[in-house]
Amino acid sequence: MTRAFIIVFIAALSASYASAGQSPQDSTTRLQEVTVNAYFTSQPLFKLTGSAGVISSAALANQSGASLLPAFNTVPGVRMEERSPGSYRLSIRGSLLRSPFGVRNVKVYYDELPLTDAGGNTYLNILDASSIDQIEILKGPDGSLFGANSGGVVRFHPAGLGNDESTGALRLNAGSYGLFHQQFSIAVNPSQTYRLAVNQGYQRTDGYRENSAMKRTALQTIQRWRYQANREMRLIALYSDLQYRTPGGLTAAQYAENPRQARPAAGALPGAVDQQAGVINKTLFGGVVHETGIGHKFKHVAAVFGMLTDFRNPFITNYELRDEYSVGFRTYLNYADRVSPALSWQANLGMEWQHGSTDVSNYDNHGGTRGDAQAADVLRSRQYFYFARFGATVFNRLFLETSLSLNYYGYRFRTVFPEEDSGYRRKAFDAEWMPRVALSYELSPQWAWRGSVSRGYSPPTIAEVRPSDNIVNTGLEAETGWNHEVGFRWQSTNRRVRMDGSVFYYRMEDAIIRQLRENGAEFFSNAGEVKQRGLELSADAWAVTPHGKGLLRGLELGAGLTLSRFRFGDYHISGQNFTGNKLTGVPAATAIGSVKALLPEAITLFLMHNYTSAIPLNDANTVFAESYHLLQAKFSWDRPLGNKLVVQVFAGGDNLLNERYSLGNDINAFVAAGMPDTSGRFFNAAAPRNFYGGLALRY
Repeated sequence: MTRAFIIVFIAALSASYASAGQSPQDSTTRLQEVTVNAYFTSQPLFKLTGSAGVISSAALANQSGASLLPAFNTVPGVRMEERSPGSYRLSIRGSLLRSPFGVRNVKVYYDELPLTDAGGNTYLNILDASSIDQIEILKGPDGSLFGANSGGVVRFHPAGLGNDESTGALRLNAGSYGLFHQQFSIAVNPSQTYRLAVNQGYQRTDGYRENSAMKRTALQTIQRWRYQANREMRLIALYSDLQYRTPGGLTAAQYAENPRQARPAAGALPGAVDQQAGVINKTLFGGVVHETGIGHKFKHVAAVFGMLTDFRNPFITNYELRDEYSVGFRTYLNYADRVSPALSWQANLGMEWQHGSTDVSNYDNHGGTRGDAQAADVLRSRQYFYFARFGATVFNRLFLETSLSLNYYGYRFRTVFPEEDSGYRRKAFDAEWMPRVALSYELSPQWAWRGSVSRGYSPPTIAEVRPSDNIVNTGLEAETGWNHEVGFRWQSTNRRVRMDGSVFYYRMEDAIIRQLRENGAEFFSNAGEVKQRGLELSADAWAVTPHGKGLLRGLELGAGLTLSRFRFGDYHISGQNFTGNKLTGVPAATAIGSVKALLPEAITLFLMHNYTSAIPLNDANTVFAESYHLLQAKFSWDRPLGNKLVVQVFAGGDNLLNERYSLGNDINAFVAAGMPDTSGRFFNAAAPRNFYGGLALRY
C-alpha cells in the first residue's frame, strides 16, 4: 500500500520535472494558485495555518456525478462511507466511531449557513451532488470560529454563485442496478445587480442489495442582489425529498453466502424486507445572508437561517417519526488594516445561535405500517457561541492566528407517552472555551511550515441522547480534547507540483461509542480516553501541462496517504477492558492514486485507485472488515455545437477489480450470548463491478 503511494508520488515528481523541458510554453506555464475561503477571507492554501483540503469543481467532474463519496475520499484524513444508496457517513480523522445518521463531530456549512442543526445532526444525504461547485475541508478541531466540533469543518459552495455569466446545463446519467440521474441548472443575470441560479436534480436506483432502492428529488435556488458596490444580499433555499431503503447488516456467514441479501429474520425479530426498513426525509433548508462593506477596512456579515424536517424511519423493531425544526442566526464583524508594508492584521468578532425542536414518536412496525404507540418524547435543544479572532502577517512570510470561542449547549425534554411528564427535565452542559493558536512561516516561495494547538468539544447529538432504543440518556457527556499539529507545504516555482503533509496528536476525553441492544436498537455511552495519532500526505503534479498540440495534451497525477494510529486509552465497559485496542471503525491506512490524461478532440481519461486497510468492527478488535482495492475509470468527450453550446458524452466504471468488500459497516453489532463474535451483523456489502454512462449539454 505505502509502496503504491511512493511509486505514484515519485512518478508524479519525476514526470513533471522531465516534462518541464518539453517546450518553452510548458516549462514557463504557471498554474493557478489554490485558494480557500476559510477564516472569513479568501487566502492561498499554501499559506494557510491549518490543515485543509479543497475538492474543486474539476475534481467533482472527474466522478460520475451521482455521489460525493469518491471525491471526499481523495482528501487524506477524510473518509466517506455508504451503507446503501443514500445512507452516507462522513468522517474526518476518525469520527466514524459513532454516526447514527451520517455525520458526527463535524460542523457543516452551506455557504454561510450551518447545515448542521441545533441538535448536532447533519443530513448530508439531502444534497444532490451536481448542485455543489466546490467543497472546502478544515481538518482537526476548529470550534474557535465554528462552534462545537472535534473532527473539523466542511463548507459547501453551492453552484450558481461563481461568476456573472449566464449558464445552463442538462445532464442525464444511467448505470448498473437501475441508476438514473437527471440534473438541470440555469444561472442568469436579469439585471446588472441581480443574479438567479436554479438547480434541480432527480436520482433513483434499485441498489445492489435487496431492500436498498433510493429516490431523491432536490430543488435549489441561489439569488444574489448586489444593490450597492460593497453591499450584497443572498437568498439560499433547498428542498429535498429523499427516500431510501436500508437492507441492514449481515453476519459473516450471511455475507459470505449471499452478500446481496437484506438482513433476514432472526428468531422473533423480522427481517429488513418484512419490515420495509428505510428512511423518508423531507427537508426544507435555507436562509438569507447579508454582507456590507463599511469603508475599506470594515465588513459585516449577518445570516438568518432555518430548517424543517419530516423524518420517518420504519425499522426492525419500531416505526419512528420525527418532526424537527431548527432556526438561528450568525453574525460577525471583520476589520482588516495594513499598518506598513511589513505588517498587516485582521480581527473578527461574532456569534452564532441556534434553537431546535424534535418531536419523536415510536410505534410498532407492521411491515412498513405504523401500529400502536411505544414511546413519545419532546426535545428542545439550544446552542450558541461567541467567537473572536486575531491574525497578523509579518513581512508577508510569517502568519499568526489566535482565536477563541465560548460555547453553550443544553437540551430539555418531556415524555409524552406512555406516561406524560408534567414539565420539562433539563440537561445543561458547562460552558466550554475552545481556543486555537496557529502560525505558518514561509521559509521560501516553495516551502511553508505550519503548527497549531486547538481544543475540540463535541456534545452528544439529539439522535444520540434519544436513540432508537427510545430511552433518553441524560448521562451522556460531551467529548473534549486537545489537538497538536505540525505540517508543511511545498510547491514548485511554477506550481506544477504540490505537496502537503501533516502530523497530529489528538487526545479525546469521554469518547462516545455506539452500542447495540439485543433487539438491534442502538444506544450510546462514553468510553473514556482515545489517543489519535495520524499522518497525512498528499501530492499532485501536472506532469504535462495542458496545451493544444500532440497526442498527450495534459497529464495530471495525484496521490494521497493517511496513516492512523488511533487507540483507546483507559476504556472499561460491561466488565471488559479494551484499553490499548484499535479505535473501532477506523482503518490504519488508506492510499489514493489518480491519473488524468487530456487527449485530442477534448477527450479526457481519468483513473483512480483506492486502497483501504482492514477495519476493526468491534471494540474488542476480534472482528475486522478485510482490506480492499478499488479501481475506477471515467471517459469523457466534449464536442462544441456552435460558439457557446457544448455536448459531452461520458462513461465510466467503479470497482473494476470486482472486489468483494463491506462499506459502511455496523460497528459493535450485537452478538448473542454464547455465540462467536462473527455472528454479529457487522457487514454491509458494497456493489461489485458496475458501470454508468450519459450525456450533458452545457451552455
